[in-house]
Amino acid sequence: MKRNEIDVITLGCSKNLVDSEALIRQFLANGFTVKHNPEQIRGEIVVLNTCGFIADAQEESVNMILNLVEAKKSGIIGRLYVMGCLSERFREDLKKEIPEVDFYYGKFDWKDLLDKLGKSYYADARLAGNPLAITTPSHYSYLKISEGCDRHCSYCAIPLITGKHKSRSMQDILTEARRLADSGIRELLLIAQDLTYYGLDLNGKHQLPELVERLSDIKGLDWIRLHYAYPTHFPFDILRVIRERENVCKYLDLALQHISDHMLKKMCRNITKQQTLDVLAQIRGEVPGIALRTTLMTGHPDETEEDFLELLDFVNTQKFDRLGAFVYSHEKDTYCDKHYADNVPFEVKQQRLDKLMSLQEEIVYGLNRQKIGQRFKVIIDRNEDEFDVGRTEYDSPEVDQEVLIRASDQNRLFVGEFYEVEIEDCGSFDLFGKVVE
Repeated sequence: MKRNEIDVITLGCSKNLVDSEALIRQFLANGFTVKHNPEQIRGEIVVLNTCGFIADAQEESVNMILNLVEAKKSGIIGRLYVMGCLSERFREDLKKEIPEVDFYYGKFDWKDLLDKLGKSYYADARLAGNPLAITTPSHYSYLKISEGCDRHCSYCAIPLITGKHKSRSMQDILTEARRLADSGIRELLLIAQDLTYYGLDLNGKHQLPELVERLSDIKGLDWIRLHYAYPTHFPFDILRVIRERENVCKYLDLALQHISDHMLKKMCRNITKQQTLDVLAQIRGEVPGIALRTTLMTGHPDETEEDFLELLDFVNTQKFDRLGAFVYSHEKDTYCDKHYADNVPFEVKQQRLDKLMSLQEEIVYGLNRQKIGQRFKVIIDRNEDEFDVGRTEYDSPEVDQEVLIRASDQNRLFVGEFYEVEIEDCGSFDLFGKVVE
């Protein structure tokens, strides 16, 4: 056990990662030594930031809690605190089932946690001597622009966890972005549960286009990337910004979930198939060459084989550059929980998911073949034994494909630097290239 050391462990999405970073800054401001996701967990205090989105994430979080409880019993770690989405939703149940945890906190209880440790809460921990505490590589960072969600999709428990949508002030976001740029961040990834809603709760207007335009004026930010947009009432003015600003990546993460009108209505998505197709056509028409990432679901209650075949045809026709998918998880207190039976067998959900991802693998391989011989601006994320590994502007870290450049012992590429790379070969999920001198 390491005295005066706090190990922070983050599970789940990048939004959770941003929360952990804010908490780490508070710990640093109070004089603690902090390690994030250490290989060996042995801190005097361990803080686990959990995910509670779907059943698989909940299971992962519970298993991690149980593992840490065993480490505590063995004297490997000291006190154990659990926070985050799972704890926000199921705090009382967790207290009963796993009482060995010293204390459970919700998603936003940082002040209470610091009070428990007898420490101060700094309104701006950066001003307390810690200008930067990020868990990502030093050249890119996530920036959360809002919290919560006002959408009410049938399957989603996020609004139950985070509450209503609340935009950060534009000035606060710009100030943080400047600090990040001054600290060497070259790629900024804007995240929120719903980027497209930004500003509506502040003055009734979509302010995402203005925000991104002002962010793009900040010196030092080479790439600005947009994650987690929503197709309903999409703010089309953002397309002009993406098209005109060189440092705004031609990349958009737009979660669609399904395409059949039957399913879209069941999912409470407030959009039709034709409206979805119109949104995609306008995005591609106004920003030629844009890379679109989407997320889809299989096995929502009452999804028929016809619905699924319509989804497959949609994916085959649209040929998304990036696609993630997951099987439906029946979550307590959601609209589905109150109104639908979980009536698609898990085996069918999984088979549909496998078919969907197999089709997407073929699509991506075809798109990658077209890139052979082309040149791209690539940022280097890391050096491995055989390869220097980077990404194009059409790929986001952790979730998208990478560019592998065979390494030279005498001339390794610098992490965080940009290079012009010619693509020589490809796989289904990776590109292989060489630096153009």
